[in-house]
This record gives sequence, C-alpha cells and structure tokens, in this order.
Amino acid sequence: MTQDLATIAPELFLAVSAMALLMLGVFRGRESTGLVLMLSVVVVVITFALVWLAPSTRVVVFEGLFIRDGFGAFMKGLILIGTGVSLVMSWRYIERENMAQFEFPILILFATLGMLMMVSANDLMSLYIGLELQSLSLYVIAAFRRDTLRSTESGLKYFVLGALASGMLLYGASLIYGFTGTTNFDDLAAAFAETRAAGEMPSLGIIVGLVFMAAGLSFKVSAVPFHMWTPDVYEGAPTAVTAFFASAPKIAAMALFGRVMMGPFGDLVAQWQQIIIAISILSMLLGAFAAINQTSIKRLMAYSSIGHVGYALIGLAAGTEAGIQGLIIYMTIYLVMNLGTFAVILCMRQKGRMVEGIDDLRGLSRTHPMMAAAMAIFMFSMAGIPPLAGFFGKLYVFLAAIEAELYVLAVIGVLTSVVGAFYYLRIIKLMYFDEPVEAFDRPFGREMNLVMGVAGALILLFFVFPSPILEGAEIAAAALLAG
Repeated sequence: MTQDLATIAPELFLAVSAMALLMLGVFRGRESTGLVLMLSVVVVVITFALVWLAPSTRVVVFEGLFIRDGFGAFMKGLILIGTGVSLVMSWRYIERENMAQFEFPILILFATLGMLMMVSANDLMSLYIGLELQSLSLYVIAAFRRDTLRSTESGLKYFVLGALASGMLLYGASLIYGFTGTTNFDDLAAAFAETRAAGEMPSLGIIVGLVFMAAGLSFKVSAVPFHMWTPDVYEGAPTAVTAFFASAPKIAAMALFGRVMMGPFGDLVAQWQQIIIAISILSMLLGAFAAINQTSIKRLMAYSSIGHVGYALIGLAAGTEAGIQGLIIYMTIYLVMNLGTFAVILCMRQKGRMVEGIDDLRGLSRTHPMMAAAMAIFMFSMAGIPPLAGFFGKLYVFLAAIEAELYVLAVIGVLTSVVGAFYYLRIIKLMYFDEPVEAFDRPFGREMNLVMGVAGALILLFFVFPSPILEGAEIAAAALLAG
C-alpha cells in the first residue's frame, strides 16, 4: 500500500491541493480568485517536480490499474507545462473579461488530474475514469462565460458530442472485455500475443471493439472524421480556455492513444494500423484545405490543430519505436508553438475588447515589431520551414513512416504541408507587407512577453541543442514499448 501511494504521489498531491483550494475559494469568495490562481500555478510546479524526481522504472500498482514509466513521466511533464503556462496566460484575461471566479483555475487543476490519470492508465476502467474526469471539467470551462451565447453554445456542443464519443469508447471497451474476459492492459497484451503466436486471427468482436475505441480516442484528439466540435468550440470558448484546450488536453489524449494502441493492442497492429492511416490522411487533408478561407484566427488555429494531429498520428501509424519517438518529439514542439501563438492571440485587444480577425494582424510589424517577429517564428515553424523546430517535428514522423514503408502516407504529409504553408505565410504577409489597421492595446503584461520570448527562442534555436528533447523522446518511446 505504501508503494502504491508513493507511486501516485504527483496525482495525490494535485487532487488534495485542488480540493484544498476549492475550500479556500468557498470560504473567501470571489475576491480569492487571484490568490487561488497563483496557488494553482504553484501546485502545478510542485506536481511537475514530483513527476520529475520520481524514479523512471516501470511500476504497476493498484492491482494493475495504474502504471508509472518513462513514457508517462515525459508526457506528464508536457501536460503540466501546458497547464502552468495556460494558467499564467489566463490571469489578466479572466479579470478583464469578467471571468474572475475561483472555480476557473480549480476546474483546470481537476482536468489536469484527469489527464495525468489517463497517461498512466493500465486498465480500461482507469482509462475511462481519467478520461471522464478530464472531459467533465473541460465541458464546464468551455461554457464558463454563461452570459455569452457563443461560450454557452460551444460548451453544449462539446458536451453533447463528447458524451457520444465517450459512449462509443465505453461500448468498444465492453466488447473487448466481453471477448477477452479482462480489462487489464498487460493481460490483454498477453492474450493477443498468444493469439498471434498461434497464427490465429483475433475474433470479429475484438476488432469491432478496437474500432469503437479508436473512434472515441480520435474524438479526444480531434482527428477527422471526429473533429466536428473543434472549430466551434475553439471559436466560442473564451480565448484563455481555447489556449488551454489546444495544449495540455491534446498532449494527454495523444499519449493515451499511443499507450492504448502500442500497449495492449501492440500485437494487433495489422488490424488498427489502417484505421490510424485513414484518420491521419483525412486530418492532414482537412487541416490543410479547410483553413485556407478562415477569417477568424481561432478557427484557423482549430483547423491547424486538426492538421497537426494528422502529422503526429503518422508516428503512431508506423507502429514502431521510431514512430512513437517521432510522435513525442512532434507533440513537444507543437506544445511550444501553440502556447506561443496563443500568447500573441491573447494580446489582440483594441479599445479594451478582444479581436479575433486575421485581418486585425495587418501591419503588426510596424506597430509591435517584437510581437510580429515572435508570431512569424511560430507561423514559419508550424509550416515546417527549416531550420525551425516545426521542420524537425515533421522530419522525424516522416522518417518513421518511410522506415515502416508507409511511403504514401509520408508523401501525402509532405504535400499537405505545402498546402498548409499557404495560410501560415498569409499571416506573415499581412503582418509585414500590409498597412496597419489599428495598434493593439498596451501593455501586454510581463507574463505574455515572457511566454512569447521563451517560446520563440526555443523554436528558433531548437536545431542548436536538440539533444534533450530527442534523447528524452527516445527513452520515453523505449519505455512504452518495453512494457
């Protein structure tokens, strides 16, 4: 029991802290929002330290429900970075937009707790509990501005479609349990390994269950054709909430996708690989073409995220250690690019109100040159222009696809990257070659300047010292496949 509690120390600390902050907010009322938000950031930092300091050896606790390994530690670190930076960026925003309620940071902490549980799930039951803890918190913060029709609508759409996806996932899990008699990942992996060793095909019920599970997880990463909620929720939710949605939950869902497919279903790669290839191609195509005509920067980022999920799924489709390493590298770089871009979007204010039009960025290089430079770095990186970090993210997933002889997938990835570059370069053209419309309100805040500066430097200088990310991703991928 002591080992069990020691293994879940980060999650336990986060859960207890979130409940303590909830009670602090209840007793002190609305004026406690700033204090609760600041303490929430401290809690995230301490949780990150607990994850970082924990041994990376593989340990399975709570009767096989929970696993701690190098893969989980790396992905949890990314999730906590995304959460912490999102909380810092939301500080001024929630005050200005009349959202200063102590429940906001606490809901984000509970969502993060669900994400950490998802990444360490070693059983279909713990997977579902973690997923729902995250999802229920996200539904609420999507509709956090109850006085705004768009925010309420986005929360309702997310809830209805999310409930449908959860039902599909649960149905798939029940089929797998019905045909195998177990929900434990290790037992499922052993059963499928025996089936493969005997040269037998898995039963039709297991394959159908696997398809339903893949569909449910595809919704969580907003992959096509389960992407329909993404543009509306990104546009309708408060911008600080959208910044959070686009970072930490994406990392968690992709990590869960990788663990489920490469763990218990690793020996069924021939059955699920074609599903992943299909949703990867569709996501890349939709992300490239649907974003071309967008006029809202938040909707453009929604379609951009769908495209980036498609590229990351190339690594999973490869079904190899190199593929998982490519997926981890891609998601790490994507997190930094996204946080930096949303820091710029959160600074888009004119005459005291938020603006979201792409045309509002016209002439930004003349009114705010440093902000324009940071945005240009993020856009070039998202387009995959060398030597920026985004180029290396795509390079590693494409190399993994070629190594796995998925040549068509790699070629489609390259072609859609060329198409997608159009709308990223269009933003740069607006910033540097068009006449300015109206300058954004100042000051932006030190925290926004810091996020933009650090993210821009990391993306720009990644090629100088990439080894920490590359080596960390290699160790994490090896840890996942070692199980």
